[in-house]
Formats: sequence, C-alpha cells, structure tokens
Amino acid sequence: METFHSVVNRGNRNLKGIYNTKSAGGWAPVESNRYQWLEVDLGERTEITAVATQGRYGSSDWVSSFLLMFSDTGRNWRQYRQEDSIGVFAGNSNADSVVQFKLQEPVFARFMRLLPLDWNPNGRIGLRLEAYGCPYKSDVASFDGSGCLLYSFSPKPTPNPAGKDILSLKFKTQLNSGTLIHVEGRHDRSLTLELHRGKLLLHLRKGSKSASPVPESHTAVSLGSLLDDQHWHHVAVERVSGHVNFTVDKHTEQILVPADISFGGVHCHGTPRVLSRRNFHGCFENLLWNNVNVIDLAKQHQQGNVTFTCAEPVSVPVTFAGAQSFLRLPGATHQQRDVGGDGVALGAISVDISLQFRTWNKAGLLLTFDLQQQAGSLWLFLSEARVRVQIHKAGRILVDIVTGFGLNDGQWHSVDLTARRERLTLTVDKDESLTAHASPSFPVASGNDLFFGGCPGSDNNQECRNPFNVFQGCMRHIQVHSDTVDLVKVQQMLIGNYSDLQIDICGIVDRCSPSHCEHGGRCSQSWSTFHCNCSSTGYSGATCHSSVYEQSCEAYKHKGNASGLYHIDVDGSGPIKPQLIYCNMTDQTWLVIQHNNTELTKLKASSGINRHLAYFNYSADAEQLRAIISQAEHCEQELVYDCRKSRLLNTPDGSPFTWWVGRSDEPQTYWGGAVPGSQQCGCGLQGNCIDSDHYCNCDADRKEWATDSGLLTHKENLPVRWVVVGDIQRPGSEAAYRVSPLRCHGDKNFWNAAFFNKETSYLHFPTFHGELSADISFLFKTTAPSGVFLENLGIKDFIRVELSSPTEVVFSFDVGNGPLDVRVETGGVALNDDRWHRVRAERNVKEASLRVDSFPGATQKAPADGHIHLQLNSQLFVGGTASRMRGFLGCIRSLQLNGRTLDLEERAKITPGVKSGCPGHCSSYGELCQNQGRCVERYNGFSCDCGLSAYAGPFCQREVSASFKLGTSVQYTFKEPYELNRNTSTQFQSSSIYSDLTLRGENISFSFRTTQSPALLLYVSSYYREYLAVLLNRNGRRQSDFKTPSVFRTNVRNLANGQLHRVSIRRLLETVSVQVTTAIPVQQNYESVTAQFTYSVIAQLTYFLPVQLTYSSGDLDPEIARLNSLGFSGCLSVVQFNSVAPLKAALLYPDTSPVIVTGPLAESTCGSSFPVNPYPAKTTHPLSDHSGTVGTGEPIVNAIKSDSALIGGMIAVLIFVILSALAIMARFLYRRKETFHSQEPRDIKPEVDSPEYPFHSEPTSQNVLSENQKEYFI
Repeated sequence: METFHSVVNRGNRNLKGIYNTKSAGGWAPVESNRYQWLEVDLGERTEITAVATQGRYGSSDWVSSFLLMFSDTGRNWRQYRQEDSIGVFAGNSNADSVVQFKLQEPVFARFMRLLPLDWNPNGRIGLRLEAYGCPYKSDVASFDGSGCLLYSFSPKPTPNPAGKDILSLKFKTQLNSGTLIHVEGRHDRSLTLELHRGKLLLHLRKGSKSASPVPESHTAVSLGSLLDDQHWHHVAVERVSGHVNFTVDKHTEQILVPADISFGGVHCHGTPRVLSRRNFHGCFENLLWNNVNVIDLAKQHQQGNVTFTCAEPVSVPVTFAGAQSFLRLPGATHQQRDVGGDGVALGAISVDISLQFRTWNKAGLLLTFDLQQQAGSLWLFLSEARVRVQIHKAGRILVDIVTGFGLNDGQWHSVDLTARRERLTLTVDKDESLTAHASPSFPVASGNDLFFGGCPGSDNNQECRNPFNVFQGCMRHIQVHSDTVDLVKVQQMLIGNYSDLQIDICGIVDRCSPSHCEHGGRCSQSWSTFHCNCSSTGYSGATCHSSVYEQSCEAYKHKGNASGLYHIDVDGSGPIKPQLIYCNMTDQTWLVIQHNNTELTKLKASSGINRHLAYFNYSADAEQLRAIISQAEHCEQELVYDCRKSRLLNTPDGSPFTWWVGRSDEPQTYWGGAVPGSQQCGCGLQGNCIDSDHYCNCDADRKEWATDSGLLTHKENLPVRWVVVGDIQRPGSEAAYRVSPLRCHGDKNFWNAAFFNKETSYLHFPTFHGELSADISFLFKTTAPSGVFLENLGIKDFIRVELSSPTEVVFSFDVGNGPLDVRVETGGVALNDDRWHRVRAERNVKEASLRVDSFPGATQKAPADGHIHLQLNSQLFVGGTASRMRGFLGCIRSLQLNGRTLDLEERAKITPGVKSGCPGHCSSYGELCQNQGRCVERYNGFSCDCGLSAYAGPFCQREVSASFKLGTSVQYTFKEPYELNRNTSTQFQSSSIYSDLTLRGENISFSFRTTQSPALLLYVSSYYREYLAVLLNRNGRRQSDFKTPSVFRTNVRNLANGQLHRVSIRRLLETVSVQVTTAIPVQQNYESVTAQFTYSVIAQLTYFLPVQLTYSSGDLDPEIARLNSLGFSGCLSVVQFNSVAPLKAALLYPDTSPVIVTGPLAESTCGSSFPVNPYPAKTTHPLSDHSGTVGTGEPIVNAIKSDSALIGGMIAVLIFVILSALAIMARFLYRRKETFHSQEPRDIKPEVDSPEYPFHSEPTSQNVLSENQKEYFI
C-alpha cells in the first residue's frame, strides 16, 4: 500500500483559490484510496470562515465526501465537526460545479488538511480547493509550570461604564490540571479559573481570607471536557448585575452572584482551597480584562518565568475508531544488560513496552503478541476498566495479573509492561501502588510482531488472535524497548502496518459534556454512544426527558386513583420539578398544598411590638405554585382573623392595620370574601357587619370577640406568602389569625379540546422549538380512517404525527439525516371507534419513540454521527397540513409540546371549521364508574352518579360504612309513588324502588364486622306480616330467616370473629341464593360459599322488602324479638336492597331521605378493608322439591325415598365439609295472616323468560294498596 499526499504552501492572506484555473489543473494523487490528503500551509495563523471545492478541470475526477482538519504546527490535527457530531462534508457530484461550506464557527489555524472519503467511482480523486478568511493577530504567553503573570490595577479598577466586567482568553495545554487565573476584588471576593482532570472549574468565593469578617461561601461550576488536547479553547467570564456568564468554547452557564461583586486584579499567589496544586503549564492567547490586553501590558513589565511565544511539545496520537482498527509494529528481541557497581549482569530484559491510552470503554485489547519458543500468547487488555495481562497456551491461562481501576474516564493513562527473566511486571500511571507482578516458570519474550488495539481481519491469521473486544480510543507515546515509535513514519508506511487508524489526531469525543441527559439524569458513555441513568429523577426515556408522573390531580383521578399523596409534574417534560402533593378526590378534585402554619395563631398585646410578621413556607416552590395556580380552574385560600380590641383593615379611606402579601409581592388590603382593592372584609361586601359604619367586624373595635373570615379566590394574588398584623400593641388587644392551605381544583389543560369537522380545517400555532428534545402528547377520538394530527415544516426538516389507517399511528420526522418513520400497529384494534386514545411521541438525540394507549411502543435509533438539531421555521399546523390535504376529522384534546399545553379551545373560537370543546367522554371513561354508578356527561369531562349505588366517592368506589353501638338503629321507609311525585327535588332518589312494590326478585347485599353473638344484623318486613331477618346465633353463625313454607339451615364456621364478611342474598322467582365471602387478612385471600335454595311460591312475593315492623313486638318471632332487644355492636357497610342504599341515605342524606336514626350514628372506615370485587369462587348447592317436616330451629329433612335423592344429599354434605368455608344458617319462615285478602290471583306466576333484569322489580300499580307502607330496619 502506498500513501500519497500533497503539501501546498500558501502565504497569501487573502486566501484565494488553490488550483482554480481553467487549465487542466487540480490535485490528483497517483493512487485513489482513503490514505490520501491535501494539506495547505497558510504561512501563519489565520481566521478561516469557509471552504469551497470543485472537481479537477476537464476530467471525470472529483471528491464526493471528505473530512477537514486543522492544526497550528502541522502536527496534532483537529477534525472540524458540525453540530459536534457531523464530521463528513458532502462534496461534488461533477467536475465543474462549486460547493461552498460556511463554517458554523470560524477556525483559527495555520494548516488545513482535506482527507477524501469518497470520489467518482468512474474516475479518481481530483480536487480544486478554495478557502476564505481573514488575517489573525494575537498576543500569546507561554507558562512552564513554575512561572506566573501578575497584573494589578493601581490604585483600583476603573468602573466599567457598561455595568459589567469581562475576562476572556484562549488557552492550550497538554496537562489535565493547573490553575489558570486567580482574581481578587473588593469585599474579600475572589474568582479562580482552574483546570482539573481536563475540565475547567470556575470558583467564586466570598470571605476567603481567614481574618475576613464576611461569612465564607463558595460556588463552583464546571464546564468543558478533554481540554488537555493541546488545542486552543476559548474562555469568557462575564459579570452582569446579579449573575455571571461562564463560557467555555460554545457552551455557557449562568451563575447567580451578589450584585456588588467586582474584581480588581490577577494574582500569582494566594489561591487556597483549589483542587489542583499545580501551576498552569501551557499557553495563553489574548488575555483581556474589560478590553485591556493583559499580555501586551505584561510584555512591557515582564515578571516571572513567562515567554511570549507558544512552544508546543511534539506529540503524535493515534485513534483506534472501528472494529477493524489495528497497528502492527515489529517486535524483534532486544537484549539489554543491567550492570551493577561490580560489573555483574543483573538480568536480561526480554519485554519492555509502554504506552499511554485514553478511552471511555471498559474493555478492549491494548496489545497482543506471541511469545518466543512457542511459549504461548500474551494479551494486555482492559477488563472492567482495569488493566489485565494474561498468557495463554493451549487453552490454559498460565499468567493472570490485573491492576488499576476506573481507567475508562477519558483521561490519559500510562501502562508499562516489562519482563526481566522470571519476573513479569505491570504498572499503571507510574504508580507503585498500581503495580502487579507475576513469576512465570518460562521466559517471556516478544515474537516478531506486536499488535496494538486489535488484529487484522483475516480468518486464517495465526499471528494475532483477539478473544476480547477491540480497543476504541487513543494511544500515544508508544515505546518498544525504550525506543519511541515514530507514528509519522507509520503513517507514511515506513514502519509497520495499520488499518482504519487516524494518525496524528486523537478523535475522542466527550458525549457527556455537555450532557444530553435532562432533569438530573446521570450520563455515562462508551466510545460510540452515551447512556442516561434516570433512576430517582422522576423522568424516563433515553435522555430522561419524559415525566413518569401526571400533571394534575385531575389526571390521576381519571386513571381511577383515590385520594392520597401524588407526585405532580405540572409542566411534564418542562424544567419545573415534580412535587409531592395531596389530591382530594371528591366530586371536584382538589389539589391541596400545605404550608408551615395552618393552625390558629394567637397574639396578645406586647410592649415594644408594633407589628407581627408571619411568613408562610409552602411545600411547593414559587415556580411550581405559579404553574399550578395558572393551570387550575379555581383556587382558594381561607383567611381568618379573630379579634378583641384589635382592628383589621380600618376604613377604605384610612391606612390598614393588617395586610397580606401574595404571589405578586404587593401588599393586599382586602380580606377573605371581599374583592381586590376594596379594603373590606366579606361582611362589608355583603352588608352584614356587626357595625354598619365599618366594613369589617373587627374594625368595630369591641371588647367582645369577633371574627372576619372568608375565601380569597383571585388567583393572581394567591397564595398568601406574608401576613402583617398591626393593631396588637394596645392594652387589652388580642387577636388570632389562620391561613388555610391553598386549594385548587380543575385542570384547564386536561380537558382543553377542539373538534375538527372539515378535512381542510386546521389550527395554526407558532413554530415548535424542539431542537434537541421534542415530545408531543395528546388524546384523540375519531370515526375517520386516517388524518394528520399535526405537522411542522422547516427548510428541509419536518415533524409530523398522523393516523395512517384505523389501526396504525405514524410519527415522521427529518433532522437532516433523511426521513424516518416510527410506526405503532394496534394488532387489528380499530382506533376510529369514537373513543379517546392517547398518543405520546418523543424525539431526542439518541432515538425516537411512539406510544399509543397501552399497545407495544416502537423505537427508532438515531444515527451515531448524524445531525441532531431539529430546525423548523413554519407555523405548527394542528388537525391538518399546510397543503390542506389529509386533514383530521374528529377531536384532539390536551395537546402538549415539551410540557406546554396549546390552547386549542381559544384558537378554535376564531377558526372556521373547528369547534371549541368536544363532548362524549363516557364512552371512554364510563368504566371508571363502579358499583352501579352511572356516567354523566359534562362539557369538560364527566361525573359518576352514585344515586343507585350503596357506594360513594367520585367513582362510586368508596364504601359507606358505620360503626353501630348498642341502641343504634336505622329505619328506612318506602314511600308511595304519588309521594315521590310531590317531592321530585329529593337529593337521594331511588325512583325504581318507589314504584316497584310488586317484586319478581330481590338483590340484598351488605358487609359486616362484629364480635357479638347472637345479634340481629338486618330485618325486613311489611304490613303483610312478611319478613326477612339476617342474624348471628349464639355460635356466631349467620342465620337468615324468611317466612316461607320451608325452613333451611346450614351449619357453618363462626362469623363473629372481628373480620369483615360480605353477605349477598338474591331471589329470582322460586330460587334464593345466599353467599357469604370472608376476608382472611393473614393470608390476604378470601373464602366464599354460596348456597342456592328453591321453594314453591304460593303467591307472588310482594312483601320481600327490608322494612321495620310497625306493629307490636308481640307479632315478632320470639327469637328475633329477643335479638332485637339486645341491639347490635359492630360495623355495617354498603347495605343495598335492589337500588336502595338505606345506610348511605342515613349517613349522607339524612334530611332528604325517609330515614329514622336512633342512637349515635357516624360514618366510619370500618368496612374499607374489603375489596370491591374479590371475585370469590362459588359453590352451588341445589335443594329442590323438599317435602320433609318443618320445625323451628330444625334442619331441613329431605323425605324423598329414592337412592338418587340420598346420594344427592350425601354429595351436598360432602361439598360443604370439604370447603369448610360457609358460615350460613338459614331458616325460612313463612307466616300468612288469614285476615288479609290479596287482590292478586294466586294462580298467576311470573314469566320466567322475562327480558327484565332478574333482580329488578316490576311495577303493578293496580295492586298497590295505600296502607302497604314499607320500612327498612338495620
């Protein structure tokens, strides 16, 4: 292989074209391969702003892609990159056209090198080159690590008329640590610029001197990385008012500092507490302090060991960039004798190899060679960021030593490998503590070839085998037997051999500086990529961009969550941090933010104290509060002031005694219940103050206690941050104040929607700016098969999200690397079903992802070295495109871009073809309404109507429970239909049961917890003298008593055990089913047994309602009467009879429901430990055609004398014994009063195949008697 290159000396400062004549000119190497380059010497350092290329004149030779490199010395080249990632320039497509590239950042260099990568396949490399730029003048100073440059202002610095100070310079160095600049100013303030491990640190200190009375403070900021690469780096420190802008190369960080900071000089000494103890070793260029050229002044008054030329050390690095990279060098044995003082040979050195490397990878081969005399093969490699040496032979490891740690930190590390007779030594970083030894029993001597970084790709290569990862990184200072390898000669193919190497350049890139990991994600990297650790940040994704939390309590509620503490990330992927906030999930979802003093604070008159000042520190910071209040539909905060001879606001014309300060930091002179600027209290606005001459009760200045309280509801002033109480200094003055937590409800963003009813309609918004990270989330519903949700275009770049088919959503974009699509298929599930579906798309520098509902997401990786900036310039189109084609038909809701919600409703109000808002939420959220709750549509959202449920809460999921004491009872009376018609405004309505007094079936359910036995749990009766009773007998076994022609009883386990039990009794026609489900807390599971009974009906059961007896207790069954007199102590929960919830009516609507409560009754959580839907296993036991005798307290006896009946009875008993889980004793008693005459024919039976719900009753108005008032007793 031959390498050809050309060096052109070009001293013309105007930088006109090179080989740009129309003759058959241009550069054309003899061979066309990737080892060629064209180098231009500009004569001196020059500012280069652009380059242009053209093919060779009159030929078919041109370069279609190339790299650009620059250098000050003709050594240690630096590759020019666009966007910090793109290094390849697109060249020509013919020999005549000119392609010009304007450099994004000008380059200051003397030498320029162009390396062809691709060329015309039908020709060869041919090039004409032109560069553009300007002359460049600079002042430089060189430091050798022992000297310094001192500059002082005398007598003190002149104030900058612009009100700011600027310190700027360029530096270059080969050492990774050293102090660059130390500045001291007034008020014991100092500034230090320090290079530490290749990063530049800015230290700002206050009170750094030991004798200073100023308390010490220290601020340190780090910028840059790999700054020890012997290339120029620009640094600027700019003080403007209360902040400092710190810039390293193209990256700037802003630091808040006191406004009076001012620096007065640059000093060589007095730099305590910096990380580096070294002085700087390298060069400065153009050191300016407020436009004063410090180096130029220092030339006139030279101090210290400083020279004013930049002497650069010669160092030739080599980059191993790919899987095929390797370097082969000769490894002939070199013998050297160490001779002691007496002339005796101490040993023979058979291996002496050293090198320096830097990498981000934890593993990779550094060196391998075969040992002489076929003693095996030696591998020097990185493993888990440590250096390891192994000698293998015939598959066995003969030597294995390891040393060092954390060597993948991107810093230069040295490795020395020596073998002296029978001792093998491995040393890292010249540190004795990082030295490992081995004593092999065979000589260790290198063979003919040394392979660095990897092996040639030939499969039959017996000279080099690499069982490890290839090395990706840089090497330099390679020495073999104390001789430094001349890598320039290697590049010229005069020594050794290589493949896929970049010689005279270290191409390492720090992909974590600046870090693309957002929201505090921790960045780690390898040679080709980086990784973000998002743990404990509250964010997810490849760059920790997307929040894992919801943006409001409203969003948590509509995921079915109950009240509790939740992390709220109010701006999603925006900069505001998540905050733990309490969400009170009621009909209106309240977000509650606490502060440090919500209790009533009492004040008394104190001498010498004229005012009391209270500051309120909230659980959310100011930025979070501002965003929460802005997003909420309503916010409020209660102010309470209790007073006795302590005036509050005075009169509207006088100076207020008390005021408060809100978010705007302006004093507010109105109190709760009044309006801003009124200097009144709520009573003044309503005209009901105790003294009509004043506008606050406390302003009457009476000796009796008075109160002014009310809600502050103007969001612009909330929350209350300060309260100043003024009238407490007079004798006898007393006051107390209280500021409640901030409460907000509603989420303007969550329901913000627009309806697109024309394919050509769209909403337009300002350009979306998501250069490095862009996330888009929204909900949609449609019946259309396709349509574009949104689109934003640039000159070449674009971004688009669309429904491409009923089962596919596509996220398309182009950032300069060509169009890419991310697609999510729903597996045949149609998305045009007029239900809400959620779409989340994200694009960052690593990948693009798309999520649709809970379907499997899709991800598209970004190119490793591609364009990363998304550059858009058109308007953002929502619901359509700029071409008005493929528009979306349907609703889009809660559209957010990078955490910012677009106000679709406001824009829709002024846009034809688009309507504000979008109804129809129950189709998507209706399943959240549980336990017979009914979904009710609202303009913004929906609600659950729990009127027909025994449960309460926003989703009818909260158990309504009460703890009963002895003597407590609840009576519910069913009223007649005409009474209901006269009172239709009742809050608690159960219209079905009022009209359903002739029943085909019943559905009764409740839960209980007690340790009392015997006990009456529930009793139902009517004026027909018909009843049902559920009781526990003396053994704690449940017993159900009906008055029927038969009695059923089954022995079960004890239910009076303090655990929660769920009872369900259902009747349909002649069949009654009883189920008891028991929670077992220890095992966290449930036992359930169901028994089904069938009996004959003499007359249709119009009496089977839970009502209290209104006749004398003498008509009661004696056992029930006795249990009724004992009362019940325990818990009852979610009691329901068909669509009536009597316990809920008594607890929540006692004034508007037909209930009578005896004894103390209060809502409790005693029944909340039982799951709403435990899905119990059921066991059914049919008992039909019973003809046995009936006796009170006797079990049922089946008198059928058949084998099948006997076997069936044995099987039934066996089932109950095996399950051991039923606790039911059922006695069915039927008692019919002879004096009552029913108007219903007895031979009429209900229709079995009725389409009605089996437990819902049918109205028969002609059979309703005026006297059959029904009651329910618990």
